[in-house]
Amino acid sequence: MADYPPILQEYLDDFGFVTSREERVDFLIAIADEFQPVPESVATKPYDEAQRVIGCESEAFVWALDREDGTLDFYFDVLNPQGLSAMAMSAILDRSCSGAPLEQVAAVNGEFVFTFFGKDISMGKGRGLTELVNAVVYQARQRLKSAQI
Repeated sequence: MADYPPILQEYLDDFGFVTSREERVDFLIAIADEFQPVPESVATKPYDEAQRVIGCESEAFVWALDREDGTLDFYFDVLNPQGLSAMAMSAILDRSCSGAPLEQVAAVNGEFVFTFFGKDISMGKGRGLTELVNAVVYQARQRLKSAQI
């Protein structure tokens, strides 16, 4: 397995103990309840379309701001109030990727979405959540690429 950010690996390990659909749903709802939308100091509505996660049915947006230590802070918003899955994934990505080494964030594979949401999620939801992950990974890879120039 890839060298993921440690907090993301902890989430994945925790989900390894989930044995039922009901338990999975309860766990994800609890995570979604902790979702914090982007602060106004970072972005205000209407958001720049460049920050939109293409393919996400919940109208998710992602921002990446540079930290002095060379890592990134990630911020998210989900405009659909029913977008609990996108909120949960945003909370997981914020906690696990903000401040993590860029190499670890860049190594994240969107396939882990199915560890959290199960293999039976709809194609649309799976695509949207994977694109949310890809938006974060893209920002880390862009910063790494810029550092090499």
